[in-house]
Amino acid sequence: MSSGKYKVKGKPGTVIITPDTEIGEGTVIWHFVNLWGCRIGRDCVIGSFVEIGRGVEIGDRCKIEAFVYIPPGVKIEDDVFIGPGATFTNDKYPVAFGGFKLVPTLVKRGASIGARAVILPGVTIGERAVVAAGAVVTRDVPDGTVVAGVPARPIDTREEFERKRAELLASGGPG
Repeated sequence: MSSGKYKVKGKPGTVIITPDTEIGEGTVIWHFVNLWGCRIGRDCVIGSFVEIGRGVEIGDRCKIEAFVYIPPGVKIEDDVFIGPGATFTNDKYPVAFGGFKLVPTLVKRGASIGARAVILPGVTIGERAVVAAGAVVTRDVPDGTVVAGVPARPIDTREEFERKRAELLASGGPG
């Protein structure tokens, strides 16, 4: 299925896109995705079993892997990677009944978020920052910083991350 400007690779009936959702040209959407009144930029990839809430903004050239949850209040800038199973939250004090206050979260340009990371509400993940797989982000992550652990703490720099990545790729290692 295709709109001419973006492509839906999911089987008919497996993808929900509300009429108020905006999707940029060249974006690909896979199976079992729910898009609720959000805005997705150009040339993005939205993996299977992804839920993106009302009012969420996603920039250009983002890759959102399978099983990611992005609720209302999240803004993701351009060139961001979000690994499988990453979860964002938008309520600092969740309860089953009663009101709640939506707390916004920002992921800046070029950031990478690893598999199964949890991003608590109200944080900013800096430009080119890296959140390791399984980390729980409870505080802002500075630009160019790698964080890991529960709670997430700085462990490295993006420059060192890129050096190690280039070394692995040059060695013919996995990937």
